Amino acid sequence: MKHTAYQLYCSRNAPTLASTFKMLNAAGYKAVEGYGAILQDPHEIKTLLDQHELIMPSSHIGLAEMESDPDTMLATARTLGLDKVFCPYLTPDNRPDDAAGWAALGKRLAELGKPFQDAGFAFGWHNHDFEFVRLASGEMPMDLILDGDESLMVELDLGWVKRAGLNPVDWIEKYSGRIAAAHIKDIAPEGECVDEDGWADVGQGIMDWPAIHVALQGAGVDHYVVEHDNPSDDARFAQRSLAAIARF
Repeated sequence: MKHTAYQLYCSRNAPTLASTFKMLNAAGYKAVEGYGAILQDPHEIKTLLDQHELIMPSSHIGLAEMESDPDTMLATARTLGLDKVFCPYLTPDNRPDDAAGWAALGKRLAELGKPFQDAGFAFGWHNHDFEFVRLASGEMPMDLILDGDESLMVELDLGWVKRAGLNPVDWIEKYSGRIAAAHIKDIAPEGECVDEDGWADVGQGIMDWPAIHVALQGAGVDHYVVEHDNPSDDARFAQRSLAAIARF
């Protein structure tokens, strides 16, 4: 495995970024994934990463930020030493409601990604569950996003695929060759972890990790990112999840 990273959004409620980096270094992580809200001072983040012997091979950057100031976002990616950049989300009021709209989003992302790809970065979309809900016409939004340009990659969030009622293995196999990274995310058994929005530490939930891991390896995915949207104890989540991945 080239990277087993920690999505820093999991620790958004921690006192400081430095305290999170210290916790992750102690837990055994070597890599993290960034997200838009922490990227205001990339030079400071890079200094903290170096101090705690961490790297940031990928980050989420919002679509609005990418479109409004692409040069700054490109400079940020270079400063942080990223390899990959992912746009992560559309608010409900900005989501297309037909196939043409989703296809247009794919073309929009492909155009947005060109300067990053030309600079040597992989560029793609990070899914939630709404891209895996079929339209009335039968199409899948995720397919429409990716059909526009083969250079557009995906960071496949497996927990959200499962939340959409689908088998992650099927979609790993379908998008083989287009998966730049995978979010390793677990779902608690029904009725458990209610205070954590039903998410679980990796290996503590219902996801079939042996089958998923085999599929990911078969698809050539060497970049795993652990994530939990609302952990009550981020250090517990970080430690247990890294240990679980080591057993894959």
